[in-house]
Formats: sequence, C-alpha cells, structure tokens
Amino acid sequence: MTPAALLRCLALASLAALPTSLLAANYEFLAAPETDLNRVYRLDRATGEIGACQYGLKENSIGVTLCYPPGEGATAQQPSEYGLIASRHEREGGVFRVDLRTGTMSICYVLNDAVVCTPQAK
Repeated sequence: MTPAALLRCLALASLAALPTSLLAANYEFLAAPETDLNRVYRLDRATGEIGACQYGLKENSIGVTLCYPPGEGATAQQPSEYGLIASRHEREGGVFRVDLRTGTMSICYVLNDAVVCTPQAK
C-alpha cells in the first residue's frame, strides 16, 4: 500500500470513529404554527440557542429579512441535544424548545426585538 493510500484509509477510519452528533447538522429550523405569521425559528441543536427571522415589507423594495437575536432564556443552555416542536394551535406564534436527553422543555417566542424562552421544566 502506498503512503498516500494509507493516509486516505486512516482519514476515513478516523471519520467513522467520530460521534454521529458531530457529523449531524448543527441547526434545526421550524416555522411558527400561527397561520398568518411568516416567522421561522432557528435552533442550535447542541447549545439550545434559538433565534428567529421573518419577512418584512420595505417601501420601494423587494422586502427585508427581519431577524431577532436570542434574548432572555434563549441564549446557549447546558450542552445537550435540543429540538423544536410546534403546537398545532393555529394562532400560536411560539415554539417549544425540548432537551431530548432530559425531557425538559420551554416555550420560546418573539418579545419586542428578541427571542425569549421560559425556564426549562418537566
């Protein structure tokens, strides 16, 4: 086996040994369930940090993307495995952030100019 082929084999073997979570996508996206709201939430799956963006009108323009940064309770949490779940309530503008390892969850929504989340609970 040539040195280059050996290096390729070692590189592939090291990739196979990485935890699946490191190879998975870093973010999850979910639209708010409210039927007349064009907001999409963005979650960092490892840290639980959550933000949101939506379309906004702008005079004499194609429009703008309005984004809301993480605010109180929406910043990075304890490292874990987080996910987003929307309720089926057609007038609900927020989403649930769930910790898939502990089973805790919080409600996250836009308040003023930031995304906020209630404390995690079971």
